[in-house]
Amino acid sequence: MATSPTWDTVLNLNMGQVTYVLWDEQASSSTLPPPPRSDFFTPILTHLGFHQLSTAVPSLSATSTWTGPFTIFAPSDASIHTCPSCSLPRLLQEHIVPGVFSLNYLRTLAFGTKIETIVPGRCVTVTSALNNSKIFVGGVEITRPDLFDNGLLIVHGLDGFVSHLSPLSCNIQRMTSLSFPPAQSTDRIHSLPALSVMRLMITDAMLRLRITGFSILAIALRIKHAELVNLHNMTVFTLDDPSIFSGGYAYVSSVRFHIVPNRILMPADLERLPVGTELPTLEEGQKLVVTTAGGGETPMRINYVRIKCPDVMHNLRIVVHGLFLPFPRVHPSRVSTEEIGRWGLDAAGSEVVEDGGIVGVAPTPEIVLRAEMDDHHGL
Repeated sequence: MATSPTWDTVLNLNMGQVTYVLWDEQASSSTLPPPPRSDFFTPILTHLGFHQLSTAVPSLSATSTWTGPFTIFAPSDASIHTCPSCSLPRLLQEHIVPGVFSLNYLRTLAFGTKIETIVPGRCVTVTSALNNSKIFVGGVEITRPDLFDNGLLIVHGLDGFVSHLSPLSCNIQRMTSLSFPPAQSTDRIHSLPALSVMRLMITDAMLRLRITGFSILAIALRIKHAELVNLHNMTVFTLDDPSIFSGGYAYVSSVRFHIVPNRILMPADLERLPVGTELPTLEEGQKLVVTTAGGGETPMRINYVRIKCPDVMHNLRIVVHGLFLPFPRVHPSRVSTEEIGRWGLDAAGSEVVEDGGIVGVAPTPEIVLRAEMDDHHGL
C-alpha cells in the first residue's frame, strides 16, 4: 500500500499565484518552527472572502493554546457589519472549534450536541432541520459548507453569526457535550516542540469519537497515546459504548488486538481484501484474518465478525470501523476457505474447533441487535 503523503504535499494550498506550504515536523531536518498561525489562516480566510474575520486572526496567537486541527464556522462580512458592538477577536474565537468537522460528519451528530470552542467553557450547539437537509450552528445555518478542507482545517460559511456565547453555554445537556481540554499556560505551550501530524490526528479522533458514542475507544486512544503516536497511520475496529456496556467487555482488555498499525483501510480497501488476508495488530504475534471476502451480497467478515458501521470516522492518519462484536481469537494458519461461513449466529457462544485445538471462540449473541443484521447466518 502506498505511503501516505507528508504535510508538504497534503497541505499544499494553491491560491492564485501564491503557494502556502505547512511545515512537516517529521520531514523537516531543521529546527525551524512551523509558520505562525496567522500566516496560515489569514490568506485562507481572505481568499474565501472572509476579510473581516481574517483581520482578527493575529489575536489567536495571544489567546488560544490550541494548535490544531480546527474547524471554522465563518460569518460573512455583511453579517459582521450588522453588529458594531461585537468584539471581532472574540467572535473569531467563538466560531472556531477544535477538530475537523465536515458537513457530512456534522450530520451524524445527535440533535443539540454541544461542541466547545477554543474559548474554554463556551460551546456552540449543533442542530438540524428535518432529514438533516440543513445544519445549524448556534441557530445559524451553514449555507456554504466545506469551503476549505485540507484535513487539518475546515471552513464552513454561515448565513449570519453566532452571538457572543454565555458562560452557561456548555452546561445544558452535558451528556452530549464535547469538552475542550483544560488550557495550559502560554509559556508551557511555546516551550513544547511542534506537534506531529499523528499527534494531531489522534487528538482529533478522540474529540470526535467522544460525541458519537465511542467514548471508551477515545479513552483507550488517550491511554495508549505514547505507543500510537509513533505509528504512521492506523485502522481501528471498535464497538460503540452501548455494545461494550451490554456485554462486549472483552473489547476493553483487547483494544490493541483491534488496531491494525501503519495501514489505512477504508471501506473500499476492505472490500478488496481476498479471503485469508492476514492483518497485523498492535498485539505482538496476533493477527486478524479475512474470513469472508466482501463484494456482492456477501458481507465481509474479519475473524468471523461482520463490520457494523464502516468508516465511523476518518482523518488524514486514522480510520475507525464499528463492529457488532469483539474479534474472537483465531489462528490464521488454520483458517481455510472451506471453513469460511460455517460459523455464525448459530454457533454464537460455542467454540470453533478444528483438529488439534481451538481455533477461536465465537462471539456472544447478546450484544447483537437482530434488527440491525441483514442475514441470519453471521454477525
